[in-house]
Amino acid sequence: MSQIYASSVVRGRAGADPVEARAKFIVRTYNHLFAAILLFAAIEVGLFASGLAGVIAQAMLGRSWLLVLGGFVLISWGASHVAHRALSKPAQYAALLAMVVAQAIIFVPLMFIADKVAPGAIQSAALVTMLGFAGLTAIAFVTRKDFSFLRGLLFWGGLVALIAIIAGVVFSFQLGTFFSVLMVGLAGVAILYDTSNVIHHFPEDRYVAAALELFASVAMMLWYVLRIFIASRD
Repeated sequence: MSQIYASSVVRGRAGADPVEARAKFIVRTYNHLFAAILLFAAIEVGLFASGLAGVIAQAMLGRSWLLVLGGFVLISWGASHVAHRALSKPAQYAALLAMVVAQAIIFVPLMFIADKVAPGAIQSAALVTMLGFAGLTAIAFVTRKDFSFLRGLLFWGGLVALIAIIAGVVFSFQLGTFFSVLMVGLAGVAILYDTSNVIHHFPEDRYVAAALELFASVAMMLWYVLRIFIASRD
């Protein structure tokens, strides 16, 4: 999930206009976010066009989903940690790249199923996700409200969701559409929280980390919106 910084002090260059420095940071953050989204889409298109998506989907669906989930969580945690802590820009970019590639791979089985049982669902889910992201981003920027108080909700909501997912895998039961709707709501809360941090809290040299956090929240929303579209076609 997202990581809030204790200090909201603007860390612009000495003598620089704080407002201008913050604006430049925000532009950099969203440029990197959109680049990450485009790379994610390009990887998915390449995997499906080459036929590798089917191979990857069958391999992942044939294994314990708990192991796949565990590996993904470790990669996501490591990428986020590096992006936030590493001083070198190459290391930060490597972390963002690792997150994008990991998300692209874990999405393959879900998109493979969607392509087979719900044609058009991927495009519809992507559109709904982008509209949701745009709306929540507009709320954060227009109101300028500090949504850092949502951190506790995200932590406990994420923990409960993770326990439910693990229980579903271990005991072989479906979490259902209602769970997906709740997770879309949680992803929306994460986007508000992340956007607020971009506006108010992130240090200005951490635009790669800020983009990574936003990308992870957008990906979570896309995942569960797509699940809802698939369920609606069953």
